[in-house]
Amino acid sequence: MADRKLFALVSILIGISIVLVYSLSAYITLLFEVNQFHFAIRQTAFGFLSIFIIWFLAQGDPDRHLKPIGFTLFIGSTILMIAMPFLPEFLVSAVGGAKRWIKIFGFSLAPVEFFKIGFVYFLAWSFSRKLGHHGGMGVKEEYIRFAPYGIVFIGAMFVIAFVQNDLGQVVVLGLTLLFMLMFAGSSFRFFLTLLVGAVLFFLFFIFTAEHRILRIKSWWALAQNNILEIFPESIAAQLRVPTEVEPYQIGHSLNAIHNGGLFGTGISNGTFKLGFLSEVHTDFVLAGLAEEFGFVGVLTVVVIFLMMLHRIFKIANRSNDSTTYLFSLGIGLLLAFAFLVNAYGISGITPIKGISVPFLSYGGSTILAASIGIGMVLMASKKARMD
Repeated sequence: MADRKLFALVSILIGISIVLVYSLSAYITLLFEVNQFHFAIRQTAFGFLSIFIIWFLAQGDPDRHLKPIGFTLFIGSTILMIAMPFLPEFLVSAVGGAKRWIKIFGFSLAPVEFFKIGFVYFLAWSFSRKLGHHGGMGVKEEYIRFAPYGIVFIGAMFVIAFVQNDLGQVVVLGLTLLFMLMFAGSSFRFFLTLLVGAVLFFLFFIFTAEHRILRIKSWWALAQNNILEIFPESIAAQLRVPTEVEPYQIGHSLNAIHNGGLFGTGISNGTFKLGFLSEVHTDFVLAGLAEEFGFVGVLTVVVIFLMMLHRIFKIANRSNDSTTYLFSLGIGLLLAFAFLVNAYGISGITPIKGISVPFLSYGGSTILAASIGIGMVLMASKKARMD
């Protein structure tokens, strides 16, 4: 039997997202001149569809259905991402010159969200067959063993970071790959060398795009005073940048969090959603949650999210099959890193990456893809020893 506790926790998060989208989209509905329930109705539709998908996938036989679903997601979304730059305008939506969404029956779906689930399954399936404990292998031998996966990841990284101009997804996927490698049996030395290489690649992507450099400067203008306090003034003066770069979004996000206090302003009573934070119901949903429901509201959501991750990792830990073990682990890491990257971004700890909060942010692609991942984990849980 599939893990009912995990199903209930994800359903609760989806229910919370519907309430948040309705409350936080008040200004944006006026701006776009649509019905006040426009975004709430769409999120409700995607929410119920997602719950149904989770339930439906949980009924499947993991021995028969996991592999076809995983490879369909991986191969199909890869083809779509490569083809998107060449598709006509009426089939794709572009933002900032990057074509990221495919238009289907009046909705826009992002193939990269489904690619992440398929990529995690591909890694889990392949790692369980090709990798194992390093057994005293040298770092050079481990790199040779890892080379095919590195080529696949670099190809995916090129498509996502350059073609779709979405570095945030690369960060989440890269972190997930690194930790899956370690749990698949690679040595800690190999993990550290890959981590250093990943940081260097990340810096390369930043310094090859002007808008990313400006985003880093905007974040640093806000964060520098707190960070530079630990350095001598002579060094701090060299690292300080002019503050005319206005950290608009981060500043208002922090003000919204501060305004919420302990218990919040109350549902629908937030003020920073009224044009100060652009489309707060999407990437800045946690800031909107903090303002209207306060620290207590954020803590409640974090606890539910942690309980969800605990169930996923418990399924992974109790799986006898190495593929389902690594896949469940990978889905948990994917969701955890997405949550952390978003939370760190809206609180000013790191630059904003444009990553949605799983199951909470508005958007059909994010919630549907995450639900497919959870449904596959629930399918896999039928083979785990759960209580």
